[in-house]
Amino acid sequence: MLFSWPWALLSLLIIPVVVGVVWLLRRRRRRAAVRVTSIALVRAALPPRTRWTRLIPTLLLLLGFATLGVGAARPQATVPVPSDSTTIMLAMDVSGSMCSTDVEPNRLTVAQKAAISFIESQDGETKIGLVAFAGVAGLQVPPTTDKDALIEAIDNFTTARGTAIGSAILTSIDSIAAINPTVAPTGGVEPATAAESAAVPGLRVFTIGFGTTTPSQMACTGQQAGGWAGGGPRGGFGGGAGRNPRVIDEATLQAVAEITGGQYYKAESADQLHGALGDLPSQVTVVRKHVDIASWFAGAGGLLVAAAIGLSLWWNRVRVRGRELNSRQPE
Repeated sequence: MLFSWPWALLSLLIIPVVVGVVWLLRRRRRRAAVRVTSIALVRAALPPRTRWTRLIPTLLLLLGFATLGVGAARPQATVPVPSDSTTIMLAMDVSGSMCSTDVEPNRLTVAQKAAISFIESQDGETKIGLVAFAGVAGLQVPPTTDKDALIEAIDNFTTARGTAIGSAILTSIDSIAAINPTVAPTGGVEPATAAESAAVPGLRVFTIGFGTTTPSQMACTGQQAGGWAGGGPRGGFGGGAGRNPRVIDEATLQAVAEITGGQYYKAESADQLHGALGDLPSQVTVVRKHVDIASWFAGAGGLLVAAAIGLSLWWNRVRVRGRELNSRQPE
């Protein structure tokens, strides 16, 4: 538990003072002598009370003071609350493997439609940025609420060689760092290294492996095969040397999600891809914040003090009635 005003905890010193005052009062009471006509009548009139019962009002009063003292220090609790300043970076693969027709008409076309649908489903408060990556990663649209700019950039995607997942993560982090001073710029290119850089400021990466293992032809539209919009090399496309470009690197995607506290999704159809993207808003719009709970302590402390005073007055009233009853008895 954190405290906004920790120095206010000094108010708890009032507790030993109260204990000392109560002890002195009880000591004086023992010295006072009261003459009664019949001890038996007084005991019969008073309700049975043990030593611990007599201490209940005092204990409630001390507990109330302690609760009020803690509340004066403005305690804070860490709780999950909805965030109204979410920034989402969409990092989309535009490597040659996205021309695979295992998902008709091809992976890239379906991914473009799903991304556009996701963007259109967001409210106007959520900022969305767009990164495209093949052999290198490039920022297409910085975080913005301009949905038209995002959709236009996605419609103009073209393919290139390679799949630089690590560079895509770092480019996304740097884009968030440009608008959020609490996020530092990055360095490094390996996916695991990039994921660790994202985890440090609390950024979560949700990865989606899109496609199947079914052998299929590669077919891109004229727009998609015309080069890469990120400024990379234009022309042919394909995967890295020694790797089947149509095979999804699930191990890397799962590791990135695990390191950052995100989640990995496997999508083998357009419906599954839409479903994975549809799960993202509920995952990324909840953050943990420090909430002031001083009012809770103030309320609880006030109730304890009131209960202590009320109980003490009630028991004293019963005692006085017992004495009055005794005084009315004939000698």
